[in-house]
Amino acid sequence: MPQNGNVVTTYCPAHVPKNEKENELTTLSVFRRVYVNRDENRQVATVMHQDHNNLLRVGSLIFLSVGQLLPHQLQAFHTPNYIYPIGYKIVRFYWSMRVPNKRCRYVCSIHDVAGRPEFRVLVQEPCQDDLELRDSTPRAVWARILEPLATLRKEMGGVQVFPRYISGEDLFGLTEPAVVRVLESLPGVETLTDYRFKYGRNPLLELPLAVNPTGCARTEPKLKDKFLWKRPHTQRTGSSSRPIFVPTATVAGEAACPYSKQFVHSKSSQYKKMKQEWRNNVYLARSKIQGLGLYAARDLERHTMVIEYIGEVIRTELSELREKLYEARNRGIYMFRLDEERVVDATLSGGLARYINHSCNPNCVAEIVEVERDLRIIIFAKRRISRGEELAYDYKFDIEDDQHKIPCNCGAPNCRKWMN
Repeated sequence: MPQNGNVVTTYCPAHVPKNEKENELTTLSVFRRVYVNRDENRQVATVMHQDHNNLLRVGSLIFLSVGQLLPHQLQAFHTPNYIYPIGYKIVRFYWSMRVPNKRCRYVCSIHDVAGRPEFRVLVQEPCQDDLELRDSTPRAVWARILEPLATLRKEMGGVQVFPRYISGEDLFGLTEPAVVRVLESLPGVETLTDYRFKYGRNPLLELPLAVNPTGCARTEPKLKDKFLWKRPHTQRTGSSSRPIFVPTATVAGEAACPYSKQFVHSKSSQYKKMKQEWRNNVYLARSKIQGLGLYAARDLERHTMVIEYIGEVIRTELSELREKLYEARNRGIYMFRLDEERVVDATLSGGLARYINHSCNPNCVAEIVEVERDLRIIIFAKRRISRGEELAYDYKFDIEDDQHKIPCNCGAPNCRKWMN
């Protein structure tokens, strides 16, 4: 405080300035080289798991999407040294093959064509038309860029480029340590016997375990007492058994079903189209409801056939025996009643439709329709579904007493809190 033109500073006795000590830091100035030890694996895992659209950049590479590999695709989409997930996408900034001494943007992606990987590079640069190149290997598709680049450099008298010594996998980012760690964390990769792991199994993309409805895995077999196969149901195709995996479908043709009227005249053609394009409709990812879930890979219009619930068609008597066997092995049960005598068992040989979760405010509906003189379980879009939205339908379980209630985790505004 000022006194007689002088500034007087008063210190609290508890905060009197201490004398400098031998190991006391008196300034934040740094006059030597400092190395910061960072856990890069944890940083990459954080970027992969966050809901925000964060980007991973390594030099001239921007990592956009890791993609996915389904179990039946693992063998065809890898080599002993590299993994090629479908939907993998990166951006590489590299020398232009059309404008000397300029860099441009190369969008590299991997796609599924006839069960084999196809590598695409989209060339984007100012004042030039976009050019998309496709080939069956990374080296072949990048050779169509590097060879014109080498010719251009030679004509201009610039620094020469030697395409034979540049790897297409390098330019695709498939050799970057951070990217390789992510790819080796994909589900099912550990089953590849001929792939040479560079970093081993990593937890960067570790998927969560499914939530047990009872809170303990050891009590799961007790769920058999909650729903019995022969329990009568209000609907003709009422399902039963374990509520998490045995939903109820509606029979197309019933008066209460508004969706059957939309495709009576063309259900066969729609079914054939859906069988060819269902891989473009959905993809598997972690669910915000429970465990794994199925998401829309593109915008789906109302009444669209999204995917078929497939599996092994067995008799009801055999399904009861298998249910006991699965429970004895502590295995999840995925069954769907087709009619009074048949059940679709998707536990061991099912498709992706079995991962669709329950919701009290669903965007899909499951229907049993007659196609090609047989009954099929089809998942329809109940409304328009935006790309990236999780698919869900109402399991329609029987109402049970309080001691047999199964909690619902759908989080919908009209959630009933219980699935039965």
